[in-house]
Amino acid sequence: MGMPETRTPVYWTAEMVRRLPEDGNRYEVVYGELLVTPAPRVWHQQLVGRLYLALATYLETHHVGVVLASPADISWGQDVLVQPDVFVAPIEQARTLDWAAIRDLLLVVEVLSPSNLRQDRFIKRRRYQDARVPLYWIVDGDERQVEVWIPDDLFPRIERDRLTWQPVGAAGSFSLSLQELFRPI
Repeated sequence: MGMPETRTPVYWTAEMVRRLPEDGNRYEVVYGELLVTPAPRVWHQQLVGRLYLALATYLETHHVGVVLASPADISWGQDVLVQPDVFVAPIEQARTLDWAAIRDLLLVVEVLSPSNLRQDRFIKRRRYQDARVPLYWIVDGDERQVEVWIPDDLFPRIERDRLTWQPVGAAGSFSLSLQELFRPI
């Protein structure tokens, strides 16, 4: 009886991911691991839209960054390419209109879907912490709560009432009621 055939896993790079065909999936790579996510649910997209609009409204008054949403092309090296659902980049980096220049994210928001729980809670969370993203929100629309992470956290703070964000240089803080965020469509 012969030995079972084993395959050497592929160590993915950002460039390899960029060459994949557009097939409706979202492809990302974190430390060489390929992450594949199918098209999001309607509830996911509704939450992304509400967060984007709330952050954009806040940033119109407090000019500390630019809110963006995926698809995106954020890379911190050859083996990292992520597409946060919603994120805030420094104004000077966003003005370049070049994904390669956007590296110092001020806030990252991922909205959970059944297909991305492990990726957003573990793989990408650790990568955002390694990149020293000051604030990372993991929005769980089914549980109506948000995990709040900062770079040195080992465990999240669970928010069930209100999201707040006080970016450096802003005269006032961002605040969003979770009751408003999670209201029915």
